[in-house]
Amino acid sequence: MTSTSAPSTDAREHALDLGEFVAASPSSFHAVATATDRLSAAGYSPLDESDDWSLEPDGKYFVQRDGALIAFALPGDVSAATGFRILGAHTDSPSFKLKPHPDFSTAGWKQANVEIYGGPLLNSWLDRELRFAGRISDRAGREYLVSTGPIARIPQLAIHLDRGVNEGLKLDKQVQVQPIVGTAAAAGDAAGTGILSVLAKQAGIAVEDIAGADVVVADTQAPRLFGDAEQFLASGRLDNLSSVHAGLMALLDTRADGAIPMLAAFDHEEIGSGSRSGAAGPFLEDVLVRINAGLGGDAVIYRRAIAESWCVSSDAGHLVHPNYQGHHDPINRPAPGRGPLLKINANQRYTTDAPGTAMWMQACADAGVSTQEFVSNNQVPCGSTIGPITATRLGIRTVDVGLGLLSMHSAREMCHIEDALALRQAIAAFF
Repeated sequence: MTSTSAPSTDAREHALDLGEFVAASPSSFHAVATATDRLSAAGYSPLDESDDWSLEPDGKYFVQRDGALIAFALPGDVSAATGFRILGAHTDSPSFKLKPHPDFSTAGWKQANVEIYGGPLLNSWLDRELRFAGRISDRAGREYLVSTGPIARIPQLAIHLDRGVNEGLKLDKQVQVQPIVGTAAAAGDAAGTGILSVLAKQAGIAVEDIAGADVVVADTQAPRLFGDAEQFLASGRLDNLSSVHAGLMALLDTRADGAIPMLAAFDHEEIGSGSRSGAAGPFLEDVLVRINAGLGGDAVIYRRAIAESWCVSSDAGHLVHPNYQGHHDPINRPAPGRGPLLKINANQRYTTDAPGTAMWMQACADAGVSTQEFVSNNQVPCGSTIGPITATRLGIRTVDVGLGLLSMHSAREMCHIEDALALRQAIAAFF
């Protein structure tokens, strides 16, 4: 369909469900919890990495490692030589993260000391009601998921005090992005609570029992449809929960047949993937090796299975921005409502090659959806994804795709809802 057509009922339902998924997933840890709830409801069984795995044909399983998740389904005729069809995505998004000892006061205001996580569009976070979400650990090593309501805000300076602000806004990354969370106690008053006290109350523990925190800032504005035909979805964290959600729903839509469909949702992509739960870590390889061994494989059979496998690295990409057209390639012009992106880069910032293109084109044809190529303007540096990392680490054939967005890395991004549904449908066909 074209971007001027009214969206289908299926696209609307998918977009509303995507919005619910994002709203329930303010941190990578919450994204994993939201996904595992859906997997469990669909009959998927959890696997513990410290246990022996007993895998059965037609079995459905998932493995969680911190803020990362791998889920897979085994065909009835599975063997150790069966190949994998992996959808790779990431659970984290650009934001801010609490520093140790985050509570401080300035000029009568209580604030939370935060560090920039990844590459957010800083100005998009100003004047928004914000929440804190993630996990905390107590002194006994127990972990708790925490998520506050709208308790924070990064206020912008009034134009009366900075007459040149509309000529260019530059924020001090240490001083001017610290959220306000309350008013400081006056002399003689009882001490204020602070963000750690709020998080401790959420977890049901004493604040002095908090030993560590992996807590980020998230926007509290609910996702919603908009546009003259409600053909667009505005939401935080579409990069890259749109891919996690599409891969999850495609997996739940799929009956394993001839290959092992798998969702691999990693953490820490926005900061380089270098962690035990990131794509540059051993998580995916650990799971693949254990599946293969559980099916009676050995080192040689494992390599045969990898040679039969594909990975689709799905991460958000760029539609042509109508107000900044010169920042895009003049020939390849991705437009809203015309299908997910096939991401290509000569310098292998994306892994797509000719065989990968043919495979993705066939998956889209089988799904009955369109796709469109994305390449960068030669004057604009190209980003990257987990695709090159996965291909390099595992030697697996990999192709890069994704949902086209505007306002990528903003606190609130946007996409066309037909594209979001088409991505899910193409992934299901790939599986």
